[in-house]
Amino acid sequence: MTEAVLLDLVHGSGSGSLLELEDRHVFLLCGSRSRDGTGSSDAYLSACRSVHVLDSDSLAECVYRLKRTVDQLDLSSVRVLTSPRGRDVLLRYQERLFTAVYTFRYVTWPGGTGPAPSVSPGGGEEEGDICRFLQQLPALRGDISVLTSSLIPACFGHGFSTRAGGVSCIPTLSSLNLFSSSRRRDPVAVVMENRRRLALHAGFHPRPLRLVKVNHASDVWVLGKAEPESYDAMVTNQRGVVLAAPGADCMPILFADPVSKVIGVAHSGWKGTLMGVAMAVVGAMVTEFGCRVEDIVVAVGPSVGPCCFTLEREAALGFHRLQPACVPDPEAAKPHVNIRLANRVLLQRGGVLPEHIHDDTLTEHRSVTPCTSCHPELFFSHVRDGLNFGTQVGFLWLPESQ
Repeated sequence: MTEAVLLDLVHGSGSGSLLELEDRHVFLLCGSRSRDGTGSSDAYLSACRSVHVLDSDSLAECVYRLKRTVDQLDLSSVRVLTSPRGRDVLLRYQERLFTAVYTFRYVTWPGGTGPAPSVSPGGGEEEGDICRFLQQLPALRGDISVLTSSLIPACFGHGFSTRAGGVSCIPTLSSLNLFSSSRRRDPVAVVMENRRRLALHAGFHPRPLRLVKVNHASDVWVLGKAEPESYDAMVTNQRGVVLAAPGADCMPILFADPVSKVIGVAHSGWKGTLMGVAMAVVGAMVTEFGCRVEDIVVAVGPSVGPCCFTLEREAALGFHRLQPACVPDPEAAKPHVNIRLANRVLLQRGGVLPEHIHDDTLTEHRSVTPCTSCHPELFFSHVRDGLNFGTQVGFLWLPESQ
């Protein structure tokens, strides 16, 4: 397997570490002394075929440039030649700027005193170095844009994110990816910077997003009670808490009761839809906070439409039994399925007023439910982009000042 090799010249000299590097992608971590006249870089440049010099004053920038080039080369294995001190520092940057997709192997040489580092030295400063660097990066794909539902009253803050305005660089994650997974290439630090930018735009900064821990079922966490290990929905009457549900074809759904001032969010994929996650949220709002079903308004966010979503026939028949209109071609080997319509059917059967459900059938209101797969310029999509997909969110909160 082809691997990248990082030679750490900041935290030690690295003498004797050039064996068998001619056919590798080699990165020289030099800091600002990359071309200081010592000859260190030139010695390595003459010994290797493919060399990338990392010469910024910010160690965060150096490590981030390493990551971007590794991604462009479609590599995932990195060998690091450093001192024991350098390993300790670089490990902390690795944890924030890489995910478990990448494999790091550290090879250390003795000593490592060397010249004083000309980049951020670690020792508790990594977080600030990373944040400062990411905050100065330009937004990609344009400015942040948020969809809002005309059904949700102004006494609530809410929205559905789109994909523009963030700093994620990998094409299928670019640019406002809001979820970091150990199975994808977007690291925690980049996702947190994207969330910070969304919060500033939407007006809930510095409060963090409280994201559901997706289980593809129908479990609802009532904030204030013990938090389950996983759940697909949350409800609360607490002010200032920003609830969020992810989506990348699955539906982020927002629930608001303007009378009782109670909110809820749900992540509803096809399994959660059939298991009744939407009505589970409504039920929790009624039983835990005394809401009336007829007061609750529901906004269904961007999600895959029946134009692009198919299931194996046995799974699709579950939707056909719920409502035949949910499966327009039930005889197909892989029928198309309208999971949005299925949620509307279940909500209406549970007593939610039809005019209180904002989805793609409510044509008198501006749509907040476009097909994620059909609009690559606006939304992430698992169906369209495969396993390394990005994530948008629906978010909702009760402002503290009202």
